[in-house]
Amino acid sequence: MKRRPLPVAAASAVTAVLLLTACGSGDGSSKSNDKIAGADTSAPATSASPSAGESGPSDRPKIMFPEGVENKFEGWKTGDPAEDAVLSDVTQTVNAVDDAILRGDTNSATLAYYRQGKALVSAQKWVRAWLDEDLTWTGVTRYFDPKVKVADGDTAAVVYCADESKAFNTNRETGKVDKSPSDESPYVTYSTQLKRNSKGVWQTTQVLSKRGDMACAP
Repeated sequence: MKRRPLPVAAASAVTAVLLLTACGSGDGSSKSNDKIAGADTSAPATSASPSAGESGPSDRPKIMFPEGVENKFEGWKTGDPAEDAVLSDVTQTVNAVDDAILRGDTNSATLAYYRQGKALVSAQKWVRAWLDEDLTWTGVTRYFDPKVKVADGDTAAVVYCADESKAFNTNRETGKVDKSPSDESPYVTYSTQLKRNSKGVWQTTQVLSKRGDMACAP
């Protein structure tokens, strides 16, 4: 979740075990107790932060965020077409999860467009956890330092960092923003595994996150 996690029982539902061995990484697995996204749906809609250049089909769902909510992706281009296509779809899966929370839609078609398997199931549970807590968020989340490995034409892995220091929990009913200090680190490391489907979309299939990882802290 942004800045402050949900109760552990709900927050742990987001984590899926991720093995990056298919892409030559020795990264292990751990439990997540963080990350979410959303905002007051009564605010005017604005476009989600642009990705590194969309790949695949032209019939992609359009994601719009309410005013005051933004995902910023810094350094999400390598110059390699194959790697940039993967990174582009990672930005879209991040936005898709946030979009589902913003709209309170656990069965979001956009979410299913960019996530499959364990990653889709965990994201749906994560959206439900936000709704059960009557929370959303506002502000800016910064995503940076992506590392991508394309194992072959259909398999890839991406590890990246998030900075949630300027994103805040918001009560969905009252719209009250919680900016009280938190003892939780605002920095999160995400490790993801992706498969390219028959339409050319790099869908996230597994996700692992770790809050407070020194690899992402300044």
